[in-house]
Amino acid sequence: MSLFTNKTLLITGGTGSFGNAVLNRFLRTDIGEIRIFSRDEKKQDDMRHHFQATMPEVANKIKFYIGDVRDLQSCKNAMHGVDYIFHAAALKQVPSCEFFPMEAVRTNVIGTDNVLTAAIEAGVECVICLSTDKAAYPINAMGITKAVEEKVAVAKSRYSGKTKICCTRYGNVMCSRGSVIPLWINQIRNNQPITLTDGNMTRFIMSLEEAVDLVLFAFEHGENGDLLIQKAPACTIQTQAEAVCELFGGDKSQIKTIGIRHGEKMYETLLTNEECAKAVDMGNFYRVPADNRGLNYDKFFKEGDEERNTLTEFNSNNTKRLTLEETKAKIASLQYIQEELAGIHHE
Repeated sequence: MSLFTNKTLLITGGTGSFGNAVLNRFLRTDIGEIRIFSRDEKKQDDMRHHFQATMPEVANKIKFYIGDVRDLQSCKNAMHGVDYIFHAAALKQVPSCEFFPMEAVRTNVIGTDNVLTAAIEAGVECVICLSTDKAAYPINAMGITKAVEEKVAVAKSRYSGKTKICCTRYGNVMCSRGSVIPLWINQIRNNQPITLTDGNMTRFIMSLEEAVDLVLFAFEHGENGDLLIQKAPACTIQTQAEAVCELFGGDKSQIKTIGIRHGEKMYETLLTNEECAKAVDMGNFYRVPADNRGLNYDKFFKEGDEERNTLTEFNSNNTKRLTLEETKAKIASLQYIQEELAGIHHE
């Protein structure tokens, strides 16, 4: 962890699932300070007590900042002495963004612009913006605002000076707050039907730990303006629901289809066809460099473009498809699931 020795890391939206995963990964290392920046004092207080109880010897490394990414000044107030930022603050529930699109714009677009403006001004070394597969060919307000967030990040990277700005894009994080697996576990425990939107729908799936791995990979290997994605596997929602039933003793015949929610797709895309044309294969990851040409296109008229990649769109229908057993094993490996199976219930 030498890159983080005595450094100060700021996590926007830090009380969420991602922020908690980063704290669990980093607190016991030689990192100097981790700042949690968010607007909900109750969640901050819960988090403070949790880490004081579970990691008392290092909990003093966490500093809590009440603020809102929508307010530039409150972003600036939290930036002094910050070396690195993981920008996770977002409105990310697809249906609620459909009903309140301007709220999604204020947090996901203007909020990102504020964080990057403040970071560049404060001379922060590196900012990693967290995005989503829904930003590729976006059809819903959440995905559209995350797509604009990515564009803001790339545009800012062109004149960010010593501040490196990268985006990571990833699919569904299993058992993150507001996700479907905890809902299914509750339904099974309460002898209710297990509800899913459409069994044939496919989704990339990854663990919170893998989400943190992707951000750390971007941090270490990304270049200014890059978009980085992990080659995640996918499964159908039906397979995922059946896997949870098998793990928790649910009745598969009780799986009930309720139909697609507002703004949902049948499959998700991590890299568009156009991005694949210039994606660089880095083993378990793809890197899409920023297009750093200027606005003077005339000079490219004769030069043309280099050969395009053979890879086309990378989506949850053409990635590795997990079987029921593989899905079950992936879900069962999660700490959240092991605790639930052991009878340690989460709030």
